[in-house]
Amino acid sequence: MKDRVFGVLQRVGRSFMLPIAILPVAGLLMGIGSSFTNETTLETYRLTRFLGEGTILHALLVIMNDVGSVVFDNLPLLFAIGVAIGMGKKEKEVAALSAVIAYFVMNAAIRAMLEINGKLVDGEIAESVLEGTVTTSCGIYTLQMGVFGGIIVGLGVAALHNRFYRIQLPNALSFFGGTRFVPIISTVVYMFVGILLYFVWPIVQTGIYGLGGLVTRSGYIGTLIFGLIKRALIPFGLHHVFYMPFWQTALGGTMEVAGRIVEGGQNIFFAQLADSANIEHFSADATRYFSGEFIFMIFDLPGAALAMYQCAKPEKKKQAGGLLLSAALTCMATGITEPLEFSFLFVAPALFAVQVVLAGSCYMVAHMLNIAIGLTFSGGFLDFFLFGILQGNAKTNWLLVIPVGVIYFFLYYFLFRFLIRKFDFKTPGREDDETDVKLYTRADVNAKSAVDKGAVSGGRIGEKANTGIRNGGETSVRAGNERMDENDPVSAAITQGLGGKSNIEDVDCCATRLRCTVADPSKVSDALLRSTGASGVIRKGKGVQVIYGPNVTVIKSNLENYLEAILADAIVTADYGSEPSDVYRKNDVISGNRIIHSPMTGIAAPLATCPDPAFAEGIMGDGAVVTPTDPLVRAPEDGEIDFVFDTKHAVGFLTDSGISILIHIGIDTVELKGKGFEVLVSPRDKVKQGTPLLRLDLEYLQEHAASMVSPVLFAELPENQKITLLKEGEVQVGDALFQIEEN
Repeated sequence: MKDRVFGVLQRVGRSFMLPIAILPVAGLLMGIGSSFTNETTLETYRLTRFLGEGTILHALLVIMNDVGSVVFDNLPLLFAIGVAIGMGKKEKEVAALSAVIAYFVMNAAIRAMLEINGKLVDGEIAESVLEGTVTTSCGIYTLQMGVFGGIIVGLGVAALHNRFYRIQLPNALSFFGGTRFVPIISTVVYMFVGILLYFVWPIVQTGIYGLGGLVTRSGYIGTLIFGLIKRALIPFGLHHVFYMPFWQTALGGTMEVAGRIVEGGQNIFFAQLADSANIEHFSADATRYFSGEFIFMIFDLPGAALAMYQCAKPEKKKQAGGLLLSAALTCMATGITEPLEFSFLFVAPALFAVQVVLAGSCYMVAHMLNIAIGLTFSGGFLDFFLFGILQGNAKTNWLLVIPVGVIYFFLYYFLFRFLIRKFDFKTPGREDDETDVKLYTRADVNAKSAVDKGAVSGGRIGEKANTGIRNGGETSVRAGNERMDENDPVSAAITQGLGGKSNIEDVDCCATRLRCTVADPSKVSDALLRSTGASGVIRKGKGVQVIYGPNVTVIKSNLENYLEAILADAIVTADYGSEPSDVYRKNDVISGNRIIHSPMTGIAAPLATCPDPAFAEGIMGDGAVVTPTDPLVRAPEDGEIDFVFDTKHAVGFLTDSGISILIHIGIDTVELKGKGFEVLVSPRDKVKQGTPLLRLDLEYLQEHAASMVSPVLFAELPENQKITLLKEGEVQVGDALFQIEEN
């Protein structure tokens, strides 16, 4: 039940991001427009001659201000559309159109009820109506519901859409079936929703006002609690669901600005910004829900980044410094904190707990100091400049952010540095010697490497990433799939990491996260997803969040295009004849400790030493590497040949005890097109331990292969078993090389 609730909240949260995404642009237009049409600002910076009333630039700035304002004035409608799109499963454009229709119908029904009950007289609000309870939306008199009205429409229409967009009606009415039925049923339903809301919403409204008053009366402690909860929800991706009502509804307070009642902290700020000529100081009570973010985004987290750099091992400082500097600059400029926060969230949750407390306190400190700086989306330097510096210290107290930020910078620095060294947290640059320095991100070239190796080494190696052959029994890759893998390796790797196309039920994103719903969470490979450039992977039930950063919308679009283009899960061609083979069988039969012998004579080493990162990180399975010094590759145990690749460089082997083993000769040897290899067996051959499988032309391979380091991998061990490498250095064929142990 909790997983289902989390999944729903995750989808709701990401749905909010579509309308919220327009706010930075609207805020930018308003910020520039209002700032440079303000007479005080023009006089202060001596710009009256260029931007004063009557100039072309002044007219343009007035237009920019009005254009920005219209977005904030119509947020309920934008939320209705955005939520319907985000929650709709298919045919999302129909859901969007239906949401627009339903929004107008609902408000029209409310307006009719207001007239019927005497609260609208001759098209005007009756004197007996409590001020602020009735307003206009898109020119229609309606109840003051703010973005809640849009959310009610968006969620309801999405539910109707998902239920009816494929409905089949009787032949006489078949024209109105399918997607055409959705706006029809939405119109009927929301006429009655509007009537119902006329009676219900005043009660809800009273409750919201009461709760908002309670939050306001809680003062600085309430602000602290808000900050703590918001930051604590970051790993779960549910912070949008939490803060949005405070920003956009009466829960965040109400205030009369320029003669009208405005609800929500962010709305109040921008209403005051539009009327800044008549505002002495922006409301710190309204901005308490975001002013503190400028402190920890511009100053505090960079202090944590410096501490992590100082604590890095000397030989890894240069690499760690580059990664941390990039993440810190992203945080300072744009307010995107996840690259930094996720650099220590997974390896040292205690540091994240410290971050939650310190960042939460920043909200309270800003409130106490009467700092009133607005923002559009996140508290980076751009918003700080537009809505703090440009508005003047008299209106915002922005100068106080600097000394407070410096204090917090050193607090973060010394506290993080102490904790990292005290508890030996493996922050970037402090990883084990054989582990690469990383912020849980990798370049796209590594994602391509993972896909290429997946395509040539079984396509779906591993229990979690290999569903296509087991479930579908297919033995060939469609040509279209191969072309898509080459053209979009990142999407191909993400698809594999999510368990294949058949396992993906829904794909969407928020500001920084790819948010997916999968049918079977056990098929998801965190390692493969991280190899695509993700900062981290969060799983809760069937919900999977892959953190990429601000470019996630592009990744999502590419992934959707990729999923539409491929016909099925890509599976690698192997020469099985006409009969499909159950190539990767689930090894439930494995039990107890077992010894696996070396298939080659050569030099054995841990898998992490492999020069290919896709193998070294265990994406393709656990195991080790052997650099062969003898030309014969032999069967490590009694068993059956599962497959031999057309390029002859790899053999799949299934022991009689049910253990899947992949013997992959060299790195990038698929490029040799079979040269240097002689295959001595065929698929489905029964062999004994020591039976020759391949003969290698070592002289040719050593000259032409990228490396002769050869991974020996166990693709499908159950989670309760692990591999132990028994021998390193020189090893003879038939030597005990691995032990499979129960955890």
